[in-house]
Amino acid sequence: METESEPYVRLATLRQLHRVVADLNTARSLADTLQTVVDGIVVGLGYELACVNLVRPDGDLVVAAFAGDPAAEALITGRVGSRASWERRLTMGECWDGLRFIPHTEGWVLLEDDVPQWHTDGPDPRFEDEWHPEDRLYAPMYASGGELLGVISVDRPRNGRRPGAWGREALQMYAFQAAIAISNARLRANMQRALVRLEREQQALRASEESFRQAFEYAPSGMAIAEMGGDQHGRLLRTNDALCRLLGRPASVLRRYSFSDLVHPEDIGTLLRTSAEGGRAELRLGRRDGTYVWVSLRNSVVADAADGPRFLLTHVEDIEERKRHELQLAHRASHDSLTGLPNSAELRARLGARLCRRPQSARASAIEALDAAYEGREVHDGHEVRVEAGGAGEHGFQPDGPDRYAASDPFDFPGAPTAPTDGPYDHHVHTVAPAADVDDGTKGLAVLFCDLDGFKSINDRFGHHTGDAVLIEVARRLTTGVRDGDTVARLGGDEFVVLADGLGAADAADLAVRLRNAIIPPIRVDGRAVRVGASFGIGWASCGMSADEVLRSADQRMYIEKRSRSKAHRRAG
Repeated sequence: METESEPYVRLATLRQLHRVVADLNTARSLADTLQTVVDGIVVGLGYELACVNLVRPDGDLVVAAFAGDPAAEALITGRVGSRASWERRLTMGECWDGLRFIPHTEGWVLLEDDVPQWHTDGPDPRFEDEWHPEDRLYAPMYASGGELLGVISVDRPRNGRRPGAWGREALQMYAFQAAIAISNARLRANMQRALVRLEREQQALRASEESFRQAFEYAPSGMAIAEMGGDQHGRLLRTNDALCRLLGRPASVLRRYSFSDLVHPEDIGTLLRTSAEGGRAELRLGRRDGTYVWVSLRNSVVADAADGPRFLLTHVEDIEERKRHELQLAHRASHDSLTGLPNSAELRARLGARLCRRPQSARASAIEALDAAYEGREVHDGHEVRVEAGGAGEHGFQPDGPDRYAASDPFDFPGAPTAPTDGPYDHHVHTVAPAADVDDGTKGLAVLFCDLDGFKSINDRFGHHTGDAVLIEVARRLTTGVRDGDTVARLGGDEFVVLADGLGAADAADLAVRLRNAIIPPIRVDGRAVRVGASFGIGWASCGMSADEVLRSADQRMYIEKRSRSKAHRRAG
């Protein structure tokens, strides 16, 4: 029951409440704020014990701060009570506006639950409003949105009585201000954590940018950043020293170009076909001195920010040595190691690329009939109907294996074009052989088969070293005697083949004479002059024939030409 001095008590309590509420806003951290809350209750509201049970992210409540008894503080601080047990407590007992009072007559059922609690022994109350040691008074704290922040628990009022109307209102007001202070402290803590996290991310970003800058600038191979999209797509924005050295251009000059400006004209299609993201290409880039260097380009897309522009990061690797080595290997595979001329496989590839499977419809010429008779074949309407194996003689066309020119698929060789399977041959310029009996002005692909006369005796008398020197010189003379677009190939041994396109029958015969006359002059090897002759057979490539058939035809004509002259005349040319 309130006394006549209650107004003065109210005024003193109000002053004390104002002071402790002001202290709530001076705390710097959440932990300091929680401790200030319980200290304010003990100092300003007249309770000997106070604690704050704070709601955790999982919903349970933990004893976060305690004041009034060090022993009790050490015992229950940090202990957790389940949300269900707390909700049970906040629905029991008496509701004093925003407070919840559970008298000792009802609270005995809570002695065994999991909420941390501290009780002191004491006498039973003698008056109706006297405080019992097992009485419980809770002040829930709610956030602005209505969710539970925590619960203030108080015990042992200093006057020994249950709080009156003014004491209840003061505790309720304090709980309201404490909820605001705790929310603000949490907000400040979250902001501080966000600032710390942001600073760490910025430091990591700066470190990452510096690492990228160093990796970009000091990379041993070329690196470039180019624009992606828009009118300036592909324009170089940044290049490293390695790329500048590779192309012989300073960075300020390279920023005026894109890769399409620097690429070799023959490689522009390769660059355009290269996809932007994850694209790869091997092509040639122009140097400042006008030469080109083989490089490997690897592209990746880099975003400047979450919604910022995208750039192309291009890695440029110098593969000049590898390409040179590859070209050397390809050259070795397709060229004769002694003379440097195209070898048999390369000759067949070049010849077969000009042929298709169009059926041959022209009638057999006189020479073809003579060839057929010599080898026991019959030719009707340009088609071979029977083949008998015929010897080629000492200087004839000798096969590398059981039958070097056995009938085969004319398109079964490296580099051969795909043969049409049906329909008209409208997408292929057919190779047609000139007429054999009259020069009607038709131009065709002449195949001149050359076999050296007297070469075996040079090899036997002077050794392979002299024979190799003779072959090298003959190859040089043949190459010198033909046009730039013609092919001079070595089949093997002392056999050579010349492919000359756009010749008529008379032109081919004149070419054979010129080449024979170029071969017969003496060849000096180690101070010794040696001579060889040459026999030429002229064949004609024609669609409907295979490369082997064309070479066989030229070989047969060469053999006929060789047999038609005496041995002495052969040596004299």
